[in-house]
Amino acid sequence: MGRPRSPKGRALATHRRLAVEYPEAICELDFRNPFELLVATILAAQATDVSVNKVTPTLFARFKDAEDLAAVEPEQVESYVNSIGLFRSKSKNLVGMARMLVEDYHGKVPEKLTDLIRLPGVGRKTANVVRSVALGLPGLPVDTHVTRLSQRIGLTAFTDPTKIEKELNPMIPAKERGEFSLRMILHGRRVCKARKPDCENCVLNDFCPSSAI
Repeated sequence: MGRPRSPKGRALATHRRLAVEYPEAICELDFRNPFELLVATILAAQATDVSVNKVTPTLFARFKDAEDLAAVEPEQVESYVNSIGLFRSKSKNLVGMARMLVEDYHGKVPEKLTDLIRLPGVGRKTANVVRSVALGLPGLPVDTHVTRLSQRIGLTAFTDPTKIEKELNPMIPAKERGEFSLRMILHGRRVCKARKPDCENCVLNDFCPSSAI
């Protein structure tokens, strides 16, 4: 098979090869239901999954659902998450998010993207994580890794995450977009790193326009 020449061709080739490289693409945040993933993903903004996973067991033991979280003030959440950056604003968002879930959605995490991004602390990336990982719906989260790899592989020239998402969506089957994003993130963390990409050991190096090989 020849080298893919179009952005869509490179996207599909990337999708196929990363599926072999990372057969079990899973979200590295710990959660048991959509509400817990929503909370964890809000906390993960500008923080590592590892740091979030350290605080969520105690947090979820205290606040088991939206009703529990909606019943307190942000200051009562802070002590559970104060090891994470921006913990005060995140605590405020968590309580605001929970109150909106209770008031507008009967305490349940909504499925629609437009409903999710209404929630405090929830942007398109967080909404797409929840949709694709916890709800089994189409969603292509675009983080710094997806942005970097998409540019290096020549899938997009955009830098804005929303524009990147909208450009990538037609390239990947809807039900597989979440897995594509997860594998791009894993590849970005392990191989195609920001400062020193390991092109020699990259499974995409034969068609990646940025490859040093």
